[in-house]
Amino acid sequence: MADFEPKIVAFLCNWCSYAGADKAGGQKLSYSPNVKLIRVMCSGRVDPQFVMDAFRQGADGVMVLGCHPGDCHYRNGNHKTQKRMILLEKLLQQFGIHKERFLLDWVSAGESEKFQKLTNSMNEKIAELGPLRLTGNREVS
Repeated sequence: MADFEPKIVAFLCNWCSYAGADKAGGQKLSYSPNVKLIRVMCSGRVDPQFVMDAFRQGADGVMVLGCHPGDCHYRNGNHKTQKRMILLEKLLQQFGIHKERFLLDWVSAGESEKFQKLTNSMNEKIAELGPLRLTGNREVS
């Protein structure tokens, strides 16, 4: 397991989180290169099925990062996200996927250090958990 490099998928809101990631790159802040960034117009557009598909297609961890609640460019997209992802977290547990394999958080355009910290922390957690091996609908340790 020493050579295990986690596969992490991160859905980022275009207006805040993606801009924070871009700023992190511009500031040359190092963050885990194995985090695949997927830019979405709003975190509210991230269907829970996208998260499930990412796990099914081999992701060891999934992140959804959006604008801070109250700062959504589409008024209430992040509030929808928050409600949906709370339900998704329960569903993941039903499928036996460890809760630390999924992260919902808020990163503004000016929070490049927070983006760096979240992605590096997620990478470390997933590295400790090891690869996600699903069999049927349960994670195998």
